[in-house]
Amino acid sequence: MKQFFRMLCLLMCLTLLPFAAPAARAEDAPAPDVRVLLRRLNLTDRADLILDGAYTAQVDGTVMMSFPRGAEVTILIREGELYLFYAGFSLRVGDDITLVRNQSTEQVNGIRFEKAGNLYPGTLRLTIDGGMLRPILTINVEEYLLGVVPYEMSEYFPLEALKAQAVCARTYALNKLGSNKDYDVVDTTNDQVFKGVNYAYVNAMRAVQETAGIVGTYNGQLAICYYSASNGGQTELVQNVWSGRGDWDYYQMVDDPYDLENPESIVRTVRIPREGQVSSRFLSVIAPHILPAMAAEGFIATADNLRIDRITAMSLGGATLEAPSRYMTQLTLTLEYSGQKLMQPATATPAPTEEPELYMFATPTPTASPTPVLTTTPEAPAAAPVLTDFMPAAAPVTITIDLFPDAVRTLGLSISGTDNEMLSITETDTHYLLQARRYGHGVGMSQRGAQWMAGKYGKLFHEIMAFYYPGMTLMRVQSGAAVLPTAPAVLAATPAPPATPTPRPTLMPVTATNLPEGAYLAVVMHIDDDSSLNLRAEPTQSAEILRRLYKYQQLIVLEICEDPAWVKVKTDVMEGYVMVSFLERVTD
Repeated sequence: MKQFFRMLCLLMCLTLLPFAAPAARAEDAPAPDVRVLLRRLNLTDRADLILDGAYTAQVDGTVMMSFPRGAEVTILIREGELYLFYAGFSLRVGDDITLVRNQSTEQVNGIRFEKAGNLYPGTLRLTIDGGMLRPILTINVEEYLLGVVPYEMSEYFPLEALKAQAVCARTYALNKLGSNKDYDVVDTTNDQVFKGVNYAYVNAMRAVQETAGIVGTYNGQLAICYYSASNGGQTELVQNVWSGRGDWDYYQMVDDPYDLENPESIVRTVRIPREGQVSSRFLSVIAPHILPAMAAEGFIATADNLRIDRITAMSLGGATLEAPSRYMTQLTLTLEYSGQKLMQPATATPAPTEEPELYMFATPTPTASPTPVLTTTPEAPAAAPVLTDFMPAAAPVTITIDLFPDAVRTLGLSISGTDNEMLSITETDTHYLLQARRYGHGVGMSQRGAQWMAGKYGKLFHEIMAFYYPGMTLMRVQSGAAVLPTAPAVLAATPAPPATPTPRPTLMPVTATNLPEGAYLAVVMHIDDDSSLNLRAEPTQSAEILRRLYKYQQLIVLEICEDPAWVKVKTDVMEGYVMVSFLERVTD
């Protein structure tokens, strides 16, 4: 029932005029709030916060205290409860605390998880989940988009492409409102990437502001504007990607020349010579399909005895979707090959064997029978088989290979690991070019296609939207700023104690002399400035988290684990396991 009323209120905000109608924007009405689960921050049992705005702490609906701008607050879990540390004192707050954003005359009004990190302009609720902090940010959807658009699409894309991205992201977010969970979206690619607001991204900010409140609708309801990085030259249908029923008539499967033309669209290419030996990777893919024909012609049926002489034809097939889909799953090729045969078994005449001689002991014992000792000639070692030279097969062979999942990965054609690449073959005088395109599910707007439409062809954002969502109508909803509470007068009138700087946790010391054999020095690098890396008790994602490691933390890598994605590391303080992909080796 709660979800129904939230969606009803949102739909009542839809105007009956198209987005281009003058004075249709509901500037004075606040945009809806969206609740964002901040998983990307990887909080453990501690959160260090900079309150860069007007905030109060609320526990069980009661305002407990007010903070000055710039206050540095730490929330810790101790013995199953939350403790707030600020300005030299601590406060036990139970299992739930909310830092409420209040009205401010300053433009910047939010929370930072790092001193130089992005701003999270909303109200933050912290609870305990499995011994870890669970952060949920409630934020006006228009401010939320400021932290989505420049991370889902580059700040440096053309403005009209960024506008199209803003409309897609806004429509997607509003569609998620009213979840039965305590949040609407997560801040990762499971929904939309949200990293907080960086006011240096002026193009993305302008795109959000100039499309304020514009959403996509279908049959009077909010649409769902799916999008992906690149569709590979053809848009995909929702029902071909996700199970379940829905009214998806505002999507169509059409060729996308804009994505195809964009040189920044990801393409994987394998060059296969028409004549002469192919690469070892390609040979490993096709050899198992040729060996039966080799055996039938008397060849030794092993890949080592196979030589590809000429490929006379190559084509794609195995369509699993209805036309006009160009998604193909099989590769068929006709080829001529050579192999080796066994000439004859090597023979050798064994040396004559003499009759065994019988030797008797000089003085036989009365109780023992004579024991014969036999002498024989050892067998001659078997000679190696004699093979013919490579000789051509009597007839060409035609084979068909299933491309997904193994072949595309062996050949290096996999792009996003989703086994939905759009494959094509181009012929030259000397080679076949087997190419793979598509990064993501391919449904709805292609971000690379939108980039090319806006940058190369000068298309406006509503033209981009019309191409990728041909049955959808653009309309406006409320888009005003959030209405924020005012701090209680008694707290506002009482000066808060001066803030005591709480520096970011000090990096652990590391002594890198006399390293064990095979060990080396590395540094945590491949994480965001406002994120952290979990040091775990075992080399698995489910293991206990020992500590959060921050960027630039030095580590001694002791050994590679059985799962090579993990390494055992140590500092002068403790040992544990981390994923090696987040480390960078320190050169000598």
